[in-house]
Amino acid sequence: MLYRLISTFVWLAWALLVIIWTPVLALIFACTAPFDPGRYTVGLWFRRAAVVAVALNPLWRFRTSGVRITDPRRPYVAVSNHESYADIFLISHLPWEMKWLSKDQIFRVPFMGWMMRMAGDIAVQRDSARSRGQSVDEIRDRLGKRVSVMIMPEGTRSRTAELLPFRDGAFRVAIERQIPILPIAVAGTRDCMAAGSMVVRPARAEARVLPPVETTGLGPGDVEALRERVRALIIAARAELRRELEVE
Repeated sequence: MLYRLISTFVWLAWALLVIIWTPVLALIFACTAPFDPGRYTVGLWFRRAAVVAVALNPLWRFRTSGVRITDPRRPYVAVSNHESYADIFLISHLPWEMKWLSKDQIFRVPFMGWMMRMAGDIAVQRDSARSRGQSVDEIRDRLGKRVSVMIMPEGTRSRTAELLPFRDGAFRVAIERQIPILPIAVAGTRDCMAAGSMVVRPARAEARVLPPVETTGLGPGDVEALRERVRALIIAARAELRRELEVE
């Protein structure tokens, strides 16, 4: 019952935050878009809304660690494991901007979808080959404008403690553009926003940025090896994170 009461407060606070943040973001967009084709600034402010949302939730303690990115405008193809919707809130604490590849249904949500479009995030309809092709074109566009892209190559949340197989798309684009992969391991978010439930539960979670994996000199035949190498790195880092969080 306590968590249900807290969840009601949290969702109301988040709804108010989204309503307030939308016109603020629209103003930032209007002032910066003509001079910022990659929409870096408006996207960065959009992610800050997620940071505020976590601060409004007394049940969550989120943090980031690992490699520090010294040049935020050097583009990366960032990839992460996916445990729950809370991963978005957690990874948004990283201090540089990345455009997210997200389900097209989210873009249809009033206010939230409007902000995602202003920020330059990328919609994809998974069961449409045409939509997937368009999303790849948009990924290339963002990378060409010196903005990193965030992709969860499992495609959906794993229902177990094991990672799902990674899909090839992120790795194919990274090799094609000769852009490094930036692995990110996430742990601690699995149960704080369970699928099919509106109840928000306690969580201590962390996103750890791993050293970039270079793709210079790789070709199409190297996609599978690169994919499995990055997946193994994330699995190992996630296991370490889980051990650390358990002893705290």
